[in-house]
Amino acid sequence: MTTGTLPIVTLLDYGAGNVRSVRNAIRKLGYTVQEVVEPADILRAEKLIFPGVGSFGAAMESLQNRGFLEPLRQYLAADRPYLGICLGLQTLFEGSEESPGVAGLGLIKGHIERFRAPGLAVPQIGWNGIAMRQPSSLFADYREEKLYFVHTYRATASQENRAWILAETAYGGDFISAVQRGKVVACQFHPEKSGRAGLNILRNFLQEPQARPRPVSVATPAPGVSLGASGFPPSRTRLAKRIIACLDVRSNDQGDLVVTKGDQYDVRESGGEVRNLGKPVELAARYFREGADEVTFLNITAFRDFPLEDQPMLEVLERASEEVFVPLTIGGGIREFTDANGRFYSALDVAARYFRAGADKISIGSDAVAVVEDYLRRGRRKDGKSSIEQIAYVYGNQAVVISIDPRRVYVKSPDEVPHRVIPTAFPGPNGEEYCWYQCTVKGGREGRDLDAATLAAACEELGAGEILLNCIDKDGTNSGFDLELIKMVKEAVGIPVIASSGAGRSEHFSEVFTATNAEAALAAGIFHRREVEISAVKEHLQRHGIEVRL
Repeated sequence: MTTGTLPIVTLLDYGAGNVRSVRNAIRKLGYTVQEVVEPADILRAEKLIFPGVGSFGAAMESLQNRGFLEPLRQYLAADRPYLGICLGLQTLFEGSEESPGVAGLGLIKGHIERFRAPGLAVPQIGWNGIAMRQPSSLFADYREEKLYFVHTYRATASQENRAWILAETAYGGDFISAVQRGKVVACQFHPEKSGRAGLNILRNFLQEPQARPRPVSVATPAPGVSLGASGFPPSRTRLAKRIIACLDVRSNDQGDLVVTKGDQYDVRESGGEVRNLGKPVELAARYFREGADEVTFLNITAFRDFPLEDQPMLEVLERASEEVFVPLTIGGGIREFTDANGRFYSALDVAARYFRAGADKISIGSDAVAVVEDYLRRGRRKDGKSSIEQIAYVYGNQAVVISIDPRRVYVKSPDEVPHRVIPTAFPGPNGEEYCWYQCTVKGGREGRDLDAATLAAACEELGAGEILLNCIDKDGTNSGFDLELIKMVKEAVGIPVIASSGAGRSEHFSEVFTATNAEAALAAGIFHRREVEISAVKEHLQRHGIEVRL
């Protein structure tokens, strides 16, 4: 089936993750998208895209239950145009360590394994490069730009799958970042979330074969250079530090959604009006154009309102995903609810609605504290019922971000409290030389008997893939990130940490990356007010030898 000279693109949506961004990217390139509704739609497809997100086992189970598995195998065996994205690559292999005993499609020899290397933050989340191993028109106009990866498991090269390998990427050693044989191609990165470079790759796949650009050339390895299992030298790509723009979104007194920013979470001006720094979609699109690596929306009124009835916020996500082709995170109200009619919604139901609206990751705040308090009372025994566990199982741990809002509590001695206490270079009001970081809920208004490092470590155990680490004491001060807090939490977890609260100038970003090894840094007000440009931050980081995406 075709529309004019352009084929209709068939999207294999098996019910997990954000496929809206893939759909929007295809439409932005001028193509019509058709969903797979019944198994026969797969065999009727001219071009099939499988944007797999979530866990390997859940994906294969869903394909089987919907009757999609056998038609998909037939389609691939016939060497018809196929693009797999992320899990859409991994399911081409025989199986995965993520889901023991679950068979993959078996088109490529080998099993998917978890990232493992000393000191390596897992999942890999962020922008990395690729090293081409074979020529392909898919990468005809690729100029060594960084592309967006988010995954815990990866495929590695072997003699049995070497002929498939199109590109490799380094993260704790080389892994396979793209494969191709004939018309079947797949990539571990997300082209729909990789900005202009990713859209170009997607366009190359969608074009008719005769319209595809000429293939790139691949250099021959120099004599005497040690080769990997793929037959090529190590790729030597590097993961970039991420700069994230954050938009606190709430209704003003007229009922319009606006981007605001508070000082210690107070978002009202002296006259009482909600501080208005712009419209959410317009600001998000601006940050995408200016080079933000991710955009985060925090719905700061969601703890009072039922999020599935918060249609304006869902519309913000839907519209932003049409303009912003980097990852979108949404936070606020990710917990179970019972509505006014007595209908119960799990946290998974709420998260699913956000994913379908365009979110790539969801951020859990106050509910994470309640989850961990219960988890610790049970002696760190999992029951599979928490919001973190449920969402991580269906969508993958890389889709679950934990937003922690701690504040300093000074003590004279580490023995005063049963919490993780650190010596501080900034003594308290009475000369205290130690402090701990108390977790808060409800926008920082209520403290809990739980410290930030314990919360972060427990959330990792439950399946979270990333920590968004705020600091109430630093929020709105423009005095720099709380390096002591960030170091402490980085030492407590093996998942990526986003530093937040306190950025006031470019030097604060190089400081946090140099002093703490945080994987990303987030700012809001200084970007909204144009006090610091994202491009200026990245240029500063590059001058100081810190890897960034330009």
